[in-house]
Amino acid sequence: MNIAKQAYAFRMDGQPVACIPHGHGHINSTFKIVTDTDKAYILQRINKYVFKNPIQVMANVQAVTEFLHKKIHDPKGALHLIPTLRNRYYHKDEEGEFWRMYDFMNGICLDSPQSDADFYESGLAFGRFQELLADFPASTLFETIPHFHHTPDRFQQLKKSIELDMVGRKEQAKPEILQAMAMEEMGCRLQKMLDDHVLPLRVTHNDTKLNNVMLDSKTRKALCVLDLDTVMPGLSVHDFGDSIRFGAATAAEDEQDATKMHLDLHLFEIYTKGFLEAAPSLTDEEVSALALGAFTMTLEVGIRFLKDYLDGDLYFRVAYENHNLIRCRTQLALAADMLKHWDEMNQIVARISSEIRTK
Repeated sequence: MNIAKQAYAFRMDGQPVACIPHGHGHINSTFKIVTDTDKAYILQRINKYVFKNPIQVMANVQAVTEFLHKKIHDPKGALHLIPTLRNRYYHKDEEGEFWRMYDFMNGICLDSPQSDADFYESGLAFGRFQELLADFPASTLFETIPHFHHTPDRFQQLKKSIELDMVGRKEQAKPEILQAMAMEEMGCRLQKMLDDHVLPLRVTHNDTKLNNVMLDSKTRKALCVLDLDTVMPGLSVHDFGDSIRFGAATAAEDEQDATKMHLDLHLFEIYTKGFLEAAPSLTDEEVSALALGAFTMTLEVGIRFLKDYLDGDLYFRVAYENHNLIRCRTQLALAADMLKHWDEMNQIVARISSEIRTK
């Protein structure tokens, strides 16, 4: 496939002279295009296996980025899509593949924080994302991955996998199954709060890892949020919770010794401070549910790993035998540790919220 050829479908400044693989994302294929006017762009092929309806994905991305640019003054404050020659924000090639193009932004993305300030900046970035989109009509967005964070549905899927036991792994995973089921009621509370309209439906990012924040390479200040493919209607506390699950854990997601996995309360406090400072319009109910968001997201990811292990490792890529079971154990260990520090987590949230609101 001629990658550079796809760039000609977009309204670039100049003609392409270089096409270079860019980044290390696992989902989409990403390339940096440089033109003869020294203008640079990001060209991406959308993964149709993960995103079954790329047109809906791009409709969401277009709507959100256009809304953001009406509110911000810094052009680096949000991704900027480049239209095609046919005035669309995606290009479908002869092979049926879907492409999109952004302005290239100079900056850095980190897989893990190199300082407390880095993690604080990521909290600011995702909090600001919530604040800027607080008045966006979330219900108008497509749900591109149905029931993505519908935890009761995730538990129902897990129970079906346990019952079917397609590859005979149920007995080996019995301790993890029992541990997960003991947390089911608490893990499903957020969905009930949404169904009962206690928590508002908002625009959510749904992949709030640190490496989805662009930092200024000189100041290390957050510029914007990247990777908007999973932007959908959802709960703000899910976005908060996924950041904590990933960034405030003391061990890697696939650490084989699950006893090393704990919640770092210091990092929890750092991120909470940034997130709440940047999102003052969160409701009292949302603020009170932040700790529950961290627990729920951790448990949900854990049962997704467990289900995939029981199904024979069909969804998540594995590097060795029992990889998904090990991932499940670390997430369940982290969720259990959160319960041990439940009062402390909620006290941290309450104190930071009070300090911010009395400034």
